Amino acid sequence: MSETEENKPRDRAGVVVRAVRLSDAEEISDLINLPGYRAGTLRPPYQRVEEVRKNMENPSPGALNLVVTLEGKIVGNCGLNRLGGRRQRVASIGMGVHDDFTGRGFGRILLGAMVDAADDCLDVKRLELTVYTDNEAAIALYEKFGFEKEGLLRAFAYRAGEYVDAYTMARLRA
Repeated sequence: MSETEENKPRDRAGVVVRAVRLSDAEEISDLINLPGYRAGTLRPPYQRVEEVRKNMENPSPGALNLVVTLEGKIVGNCGLNRLGGRRQRVASIGMGVHDDFTGRGFGRILLGAMVDAADDCLDVKRLELTVYTDNEAAIALYEKFGFEKEGLLRAFAYRAGEYVDAYTMARLRA
């Protein structure tokens, strides 16, 4: 099996990848407020459902927002935001998985769906992301999908009382 085939989402009983719906606002708010999920993102704590819903109602142009569900429960989400002008073939992504469902393949399924959409439907040449340098599981997942470290962002964000570094990573479609 080629690496590309290995990284494509596989059918798993009860697992669905789909577009975000406005009716998901409360469940997504619960997800992004989990301590483990939040630790891997730039999100502040205690995000209100109304804030989440407002962001969902006003996505940036060309954005794609997906969730992965297990038996109807949202266990992860991923967003893609297109850039403009001379960078119109570039998109940035961010994602996270529910604290209770990490290490079970949901990130791979979700990222696989997003990469497929970017490559096959959206004509994205370059996918970019940032990831904290201590998030080894996420870095390994991104590398499996062809993302490469391009730079170190020192004191990138303030988390748990200290400044933390992040890598900038990107994947170029051939």
